[in-house]
Order: sequence, then structure tokens, then C-alpha cells
Amino acid sequence: MRKKQVLLLKVGVVVWICILCVLFIHKPTTPSGSQKSQDLSNQLDKLEDELNRQSEFYNGLLDKLRIIQKHEESNDGVAVGSLHQEGPVLPVLLIACNRESAVRRSLDLLLKYRPSQERFPIIVSQDCGHRPTREAIESYGDKVTLIQQPDLSEIEVPLKEKKFKGYFLISRHYKWALNQIFQKFNYEVVIIVEDDLDVAPDFFEYFLATYPILRADPTLWCVSAWNDNGKAELVDVKNGTNLLYRTDFFPGLGWMLTKDLWKELGPKWPKSYWDDWVRAPEQRADRACIRPEVSRTRTFGKKGVSNGLFYEKHLKQIHLNNIYTPFTKMNLTYLIKDQYDLAFQRSVQASQVVSIGDVKAGRLNKAISYRLIYHTKDNFKKITKSLGLMDDFRAGVPRTGYKGVITFFHRGLRLHLSPGNNWNGYNPSWS
Repeated sequence: MRKKQVLLLKVGVVVWICILCVLFIHKPTTPSGSQKSQDLSNQLDKLEDELNRQSEFYNGLLDKLRIIQKHEESNDGVAVGSLHQEGPVLPVLLIACNRESAVRRSLDLLLKYRPSQERFPIIVSQDCGHRPTREAIESYGDKVTLIQQPDLSEIEVPLKEKKFKGYFLISRHYKWALNQIFQKFNYEVVIIVEDDLDVAPDFFEYFLATYPILRADPTLWCVSAWNDNGKAELVDVKNGTNLLYRTDFFPGLGWMLTKDLWKELGPKWPKSYWDDWVRAPEQRADRACIRPEVSRTRTFGKKGVSNGLFYEKHLKQIHLNNIYTPFTKMNLTYLIKDQYDLAFQRSVQASQVVSIGDVKAGRLNKAISYRLIYHTKDNFKKITKSLGLMDDFRAGVPRTGYKGVITFFHRGLRLHLSPGNNWNGYNPSWS
């Protein structure tokens, strides 16, 4: 939204609120004992309540616009890839353990693309006490800050979950490290990566641009650099590098959260499987994340606690963006829920309904979008497997799904894999 448009909207809202106030001030009185006057008074009371609610809404909207306008003004005249020294500090927390070569690879790319050490301090949190990994981190000197998890004691794991001990250790490490970021360092936000991620050239630009949207919209709770369905054949590599979406599925793998969210999640942080815990309805609370069309991270971690689950079939094939996109020069307010949902629903409903056979035949017009409809879990899995999409659910939510819809690109076609129009929410049994 351009500054003139923002200003006009502000003026319009203020004028509207002033008119409402005048109406309330001149609200007529009612003679006692008159039923007609009493009815009129009741109607005016109801009107006053409704207008008060509208006034609160517009005041909230003004607050959001101020945040977004401040962000836009801070980037006026900024060349692509450059940053003002003034602005939010977005620290990067890198979670490490005992993979010396992996942590070097991750840090090398982060430092290569980092535009400012002051704006993007890198804190490496190491668990495990592995000396070669610690020395590798220390070799970067003052370019990074090393913190070490002090609790290396044996962790209590239920007997039937002994082989999943790594998940318990990781969850413990995450809780300690995030407490350090928000309590000791007192940062307001953090970008989390692990030591098996490559990052794109515009990784920092992406998070800098989406940060004010995350702060402005309470229906968002994270920004992720990852697309679970980000294989080259499932995204628009050529023309879609600037496309961003809302998703009900927590993607992780390079993500940003605020101190306010950590205040909510930290006290009840789980002992293990933290990522699936975060995806549960009790934590998500109908909030969404922002994710890109083309991933800004890619994992090379075949070896890890998950033993390479999904790695060969999906994760290894994720396309890492290599085209720098100047997100801070773009208007991203379309990601705010009220604007996004209306446009998203119109786009899905306006798409031409086709079958999987139509898509496979390769005869569809690439100038318009299409909709594939699923009604059952088995139906969904059949379509996703046929097209190479990830077919699993977490708490009933499919990967990259938003309002049950998966949006992707296939053989030059923009497709929406969508539930029927009678969809009434995610089914947790679909997991």
C-alpha cells in the first residue's frame, strides 16, 4: 500500500469515527413511561454497541497500518540488497550438536549472505559437548556468538521410546536456547535454523520484509522459509520466486517467532517431538504461518534423529531459490488475513474444476488456474502420490494446506487441491 493510500485510509477512518462520536453525543433522550420512546432507546443502545465495535476495529486497523507504513518508510530509497542501520534486529539462532562439517557449511552460507552483523547477529547454541564442533564454531571468531547447553545429563525417556531419545534431547535444547534468546539476550524475535540447512541469497531479505506483517497480524504466528512441496517440478521456479502464501501447517526448517509467542509456548514446552506438538490444535489455535512458493532453505541432513525420513523421496529434491527477490521493496500487506482470505477464496472458487486425468493429459490451458477436488483421506492421498506431493497429515492438516487447500504448480499449471464446498474444518483423525 502506497503512503498516499495509507494516509487517505487513515483520514477516512478518523472522519468516520468522529461522525460516530457526534451521533452518540446527540443521542435523543426518551420520556419515561413511553413504550415507543423506550423501544427507540433500546435500538439506539444496540446501534451504539455496534458502532463501538466498529470503532475498535478501525482503531486496530490504524495500529496495523502505522506499523506497516513505518516499515515502508524505513525502506524508501534503499538499493536492492542493502539495508539501513536503523530497523529491527533479527537474530539468527543456529541449533548445533556434533556435526562439525555441517555446522561449517551452514555458517559459511549464513555469513556469505548476511547483509549486516548488527541487524542479524548469529548465535550458535551447541548441545552434546562435542569438542571438534565447538572448535569449528569458535574459529569464526566474533562473527558469531557461541552459547553452550549446560545440561548434558542423561535424559529420562520412556522405555518404549528409547530409540527416539534424540527427539527428547533436541526438545530440551530448544527450550534452553530459546530462553537464552528471549531472557538473557532480550531479543524480541528470532529466526531459527539447524546445522543441516542451506540458505538462499535472499534469506535475510525475506525475513526482514515479512517481520512487520508477522507483528501486525495476530492470526499469524510464524514465518517459515520452507515449502514442504517445494520440488522444482511443483513450484514456479521461473516466475514464482516472489509468491508468498499463508498456511495452516507449521513448516519449520528456517522459521521466525516472536517473544510473545515464546511466552505462550515456553512454559508448556514438550519433553519431545516439539514440532508435531506445535502443530496440534491446542498450540496452533487457528493461527497460520507465512511460507514461500520457492524455498529459501534446503536441508542436506540425511543423517539425524529422523534417520532420513522423507529425505530421498522429498526433502533432497526441494529446490533452493537462487534468484534474489527484493521483498522489502514490495507491498506484502496482502498477507494480512482479511485481505488474503477474500482473494484466496475467490481464486480457488474461480478455478476450473478438472480431474487428475485432465492434468496428466497435458492439454489444459496454462493461462488459467485449475482445481482438483478431494472428499476423503484416501482420495487425497491418491491424488498427492500421483503428482509427487507429500501425502501425510499432522493433526489433520496436510502439508502447505490453507483452509484445506494445497496450492502448487505442475507442468506449467497453477493448481489448487481443494476439499469440496461443504468442508467444515480439519479432521484430526486424518493423521
